[in-house]
Amino acid sequence: MNFLLSGNAFFDWKNDSVLSFKQNDQFLSPCPYFTQMKRNFKIPILFIFLGLLSVLAKNSKDRPNILFAIADDWSFGHAGAYGCKWIKTPAFDRLAEEGILFNRAYTPNAKCAPSRAIILTGRNSWQLEEAANHQNYFPSKFKGWMESLRESGYTTGYTGKGWGPGIAKNSRGIDRLLTGTPYSREKLIPPGKGISNNDYTANFISFLKESPRGKPWAFWFGTMEPHRGYEYGIGQRLGKKLSDIDRVPAFWPDDEIVRNDMLDYAIEVEHYDNHLGQILETLDKVGLAQNTLVVATSDHGMPFPRCKGQAYEYSNHIPLAIRWPEGIEGNRRAVEDYISFTDLAPTFLEAARVTIENSGMQPITGNSLFDIFSSPKSGQVNPKRDHALLGKERHDAGRPNNRGYPIRGIVKKDFLYIRNFETDRWPAGNPETGYLNCDGSPIKSLLIDQRRQGETKYWRMSFGKRIQTELYDLINDPDCIINLAGVPKFFKAEESLRIQLQTELKKQQDPRMFDRGFIFDKYPFVGDWNNFYERYTTGKKTPGTGWVNRTDYERRPLD
Repeated sequence: MNFLLSGNAFFDWKNDSVLSFKQNDQFLSPCPYFTQMKRNFKIPILFIFLGLLSVLAKNSKDRPNILFAIADDWSFGHAGAYGCKWIKTPAFDRLAEEGILFNRAYTPNAKCAPSRAIILTGRNSWQLEEAANHQNYFPSKFKGWMESLRESGYTTGYTGKGWGPGIAKNSRGIDRLLTGTPYSREKLIPPGKGISNNDYTANFISFLKESPRGKPWAFWFGTMEPHRGYEYGIGQRLGKKLSDIDRVPAFWPDDEIVRNDMLDYAIEVEHYDNHLGQILETLDKVGLAQNTLVVATSDHGMPFPRCKGQAYEYSNHIPLAIRWPEGIEGNRRAVEDYISFTDLAPTFLEAARVTIENSGMQPITGNSLFDIFSSPKSGQVNPKRDHALLGKERHDAGRPNNRGYPIRGIVKKDFLYIRNFETDRWPAGNPETGYLNCDGSPIKSLLIDQRRQGETKYWRMSFGKRIQTELYDLINDPDCIINLAGVPKFFKAEESLRIQLQTELKKQQDPRMFDRGFIFDKYPFVGDWNNFYERYTTGKKTPGTGWVNRTDYERRPLD
């Protein structure tokens, strides 16, 4: 006897196996923009409940399951729980309602590979050698928490985007399972051209079905969204209006092109949230919600100029909501403590009852969030959590001699202090090679075209060279427009942040503090990206740069 499993999969009840998968258009979603994608969960209730009945009995007071739900390029504030009206995120909002909403969570490095390496290891990117860079080789000496949990008895898996881009092999040259066993078989018809056909929910269900009974699991649910590219105009096509956006950041012009691009981004955020919601429903229906630690977040900020790949508020400040009914005191909590991505690894280890000493991991910089979990308080829970460190080295190719744009920074008491180490370099990459550390987009094209027409205001804020020190008041200037560095009124705050940043970086053995920052530029790229600038500017063959538009390339250097 066969049953429809999730809209595109058929389950053989007698033989306990999946017979086939097919794409169809019968998926519907709780989100009105995705009415073609909703699944029939009645049969999954039966098969998962019966298949995991013993797990429910054994795991209710055992080590928790862990669901890590990470979007790709989603900025802080863009969720209903944070008051956003033009992006609908009922699933994220539910986690905030039933658990903790964090208002000051930061990734130390606003680029995919280094940010995810920080999450996995609990160490800042400047402590990770090659893994500080983008498109890198992940050193085998740095074990991640998913690997450690796997060794301690957890079943681990992921769907979508795990760690990367880069290569991660162990000391014997074997590919590592940094985020577990991949699950990507199940596909669906996406609601837009720029959205992945990965059926994240169905792949999570496959993982549950294949997980051994009686063992805890950890699953990395990583969407490709809202990473670019986007289907142009999908936001308006699916019912959103330009007027829905209440505010455009001050570092972009407020016009139709910008608002349209923001709405297209909103649809992709909602796609992530849609699948998050379906996965949460699955946990409810199989009785696993109570003892599953759910963390919903993003690797860094939105893929727009002056956001992703930089070190401003829209770059590193990320959304974060955590729910764990059996492990967290209270709900509807809004926490103001500064949280770093380095804090996640020790949190997961403690939840899994794996000591750092027995984890096989390198010393961890972050601090477990159990002090916050064990308190019912909102607001500032632990006074010691009063700041977060930020920084970056090399991201994408496109500068002479494989160079990056090194930055270190600290955010504390709503001030952001930034130190730019190489101010003669272009922050988003050289203009003549397309500003490669900024994804191509309608907004990027607009700013570049404005400069070509003699209007440089917005181009300068996203692509122009910067001075060595920047200081911003995040309460009065969240867009980081007015640089207060050198202003007498703020000298004391600037000096205090500078000293604290330098002290902590030295303690963490940051090579930049010991005149060895050049090492980050010496690490090779993965693939055919080494010496890209020299090869391109001399007419030699180079790999394609499909993440930017061909018109992003300036005809000649601008310095």
